[in-house]
Parts: sequence; C-alpha cells; structure tokens
Amino acid sequence: MDILITILGESWHLLREASVYILFGMLVGGLLKVFLNPSFVAAHLGRGKFSSVIKAALFGIPIPLCSCGVLPAAASLKKQGANSGATTAFLISTPESGVDSIAITYALLDPIMTVARPVAAFVTAVAAGFAENILKSQKEEDWVRVVDRSCPVDGCCDGQECPPEEHARHHSLREKLWAGLRYTVDDLWGDLAGWFFAGLLLAGVIAALIPREIMATYLGGGLQSMLIMLLVGIPMYICATASTPVAAALILKGVSPGAALVFLLVGPATNVTSLSVLFGILGKRATFIYLAALSLFAVVSGLVLDYVYNVFGISAQAVAGQAGEVIPEWLQLAGALVVILLSVKPLYQAVRKIAASGLDRWRKRTGKGRSAGSIKGGRDAECTAPT
Repeated sequence: MDILITILGESWHLLREASVYILFGMLVGGLLKVFLNPSFVAAHLGRGKFSSVIKAALFGIPIPLCSCGVLPAAASLKKQGANSGATTAFLISTPESGVDSIAITYALLDPIMTVARPVAAFVTAVAAGFAENILKSQKEEDWVRVVDRSCPVDGCCDGQECPPEEHARHHSLREKLWAGLRYTVDDLWGDLAGWFFAGLLLAGVIAALIPREIMATYLGGGLQSMLIMLLVGIPMYICATASTPVAAALILKGVSPGAALVFLLVGPATNVTSLSVLFGILGKRATFIYLAALSLFAVVSGLVLDYVYNVFGISAQAVAGQAGEVIPEWLQLAGALVVILLSVKPLYQAVRKIAASGLDRWRKRTGKGRSAGSIKGGRDAECTAPT
C-alpha cells in the first residue's frame, strides 16, 4: 500500500508541474488545426527533392500527432502529391515533436532538452527525406494533386466551388477560436489523455521502485546507453507527450540526458504497428531508410547532447523540472484539476475500449455471442493501443 501511495504521489507531482504547459500546448495545437490549412501544407510538399523535405520537416515539428495518428495524415499528404522524401520527413518530425510535448519538455526537463528535442527531430527528418529522394530509383513523377480544401471549422464548403477569398468571410475569428477549442478537447486531448496518464504512472513506478544505481550504471552515458535505449524505444508505443514524464523520471534516476533524448526520439516515432503500416505507404526501401536514419541520428544526437552537458558542466538531474517551479503552486493545482476534468471522458472511453476488446477476444475464443466490435455505438480504434 505504501508503494502504491508513493507511485501515485510521484505521478501527481509530475502532473502538477506539467499541467499549465499541457494546457498551453493543447490550445496551440487546436489553433493550428483551424488556422493551418491542410491544402496549404500539401501544396508545398510535391516538388523539389530538397525544398519539399525541409518544408515537410518544419510543418511536422509543431503538429501534435503520435506515431499512429500521423499515419493517415501522411497517407493523405502522399495522395495529395507529397513526394516520398517529404512524406518520410513528415512521418519522423511530427510524432517526435509537437507544441504540447515541447511545452511539457520545458516544464519537466530543462531549456537545453527543450531545444535539442525539436532540433534533433528536424535534422533526422531532413536527413531521411533527402536520402529517400536521392536514392529514389525511378524518375520523380509529376503528381496530380487532389487537395482537400474543405472548411476546417465546420465543413461548410468543400473549397472547390467556393473561392478562398469568399470562404474567408464565412466564419468570424470567434467561431474559429471556438472550433479550435472544440478540437483540442474532443479530438486532440481525446487521443492523448490515455497515453499521457499511462506515462505518468510509468514515471511514478520508475521514481518509486527502480534503484538509481542500476540506471546510472547501464544508462549513465556513452554509446552503450544509447544503444540500449534504442532497443527499448523502437518497438514501444508511447506518444511524445507521454514519453516526457518518463524521460524526466529516468534522468532523475541517473540516466544521461543523451540516452533520454534517444528514448524521446525513437519511442514516439516507431512501434511495431506503425512500421508494418509504413510498408504499405512508402514501401520496403523507404521504410528501411526511415528506420536506419532515425536510429543513426537518434544515437548521434544523444552523444552530442551528453557532450554539451559535460562541456558546460550542467547536471541534468539538478536542473530538471525547474521551469515548473516558476508557476505558482495554486496555478499548478488549478491546471492539474482542469487536466483531470478534461480527461474524464477520454479515459472512460479508453477503459470501455479495452474492456470491449477483451470481451471480443473472449467471445471469439468461446464462440459465445456477438463480438464487442459489432455493438452499436462502438468506435474502431485507429491503432491497437488505447487512446
């Protein structure tokens, strides 16, 4: 019982420190959905072996999508005319970073890691995208774009028979802001809440149960630490937001910031399910380039980051979480309560989904009744993991 209380106490401490930054990141993510038109993004990713890749990597950095959620988005970009290199870059930079995860990184870790994370994601994405377009065996096709120009606010028009200048007058700034808030609460946080709280609990377990000496011995720095974290992170499914409190707990237990960065890069960008889907979107060669570039640059980024901390004599354990202390305690508490309130519905839906999945498997084994997936009102999961 004491251990459980300790785990929950550590998780609650991390939630309070991150809550205000979570809410800020969610708000920005919702506004990006409304004001960053997908047609504008897709229109810039089709031509040019190099410029399209750089744009795709930059577009992906602030967008808060996990490695499962980014797959349909990337498939849509591919169909709308994005070349393979740009699609690869988008697939790497998007799940590795996002306005929400950047904000939480600042809250739970430190400014150096906050900068290193999106920079490493961008460099990795650009390198993989360049490699894909350079090594492409066939001549680049002249893609015919079928761009989605429908209204991102309420779908009031399809954007084809409605000129952009006319559609710009359909909604006021207030309506756009309200649509962004709805997207934040219903869709964005609905996808992230389950994973975020799972990450918080895992961080609490690490802080409460794992001895510091073990972490410092095997993951305290050097190439060995990076490779171990690489092997742990590649098959694991964990989104960028949920991986941040886990990385904070690892660093406080003696894991080097470079090894933690490897986890922050490969954990959100890969998992067994997404890699299998990538074969269908990009093909075998592009998927190999994706995984090879991601692994190589994650390890190099981790080694460089450890070198930076050592050169400047900065202790990652000492500075972790200091940004959260800037927020007054009453505001941290209020933010944590708001996050919990917003999470009630998605957590309930996640529990229902897990229960329905278990019931479905039991019925298939026993041959009793209908499958849970056929129950009216059930919602298909985007991937095999809970949301």
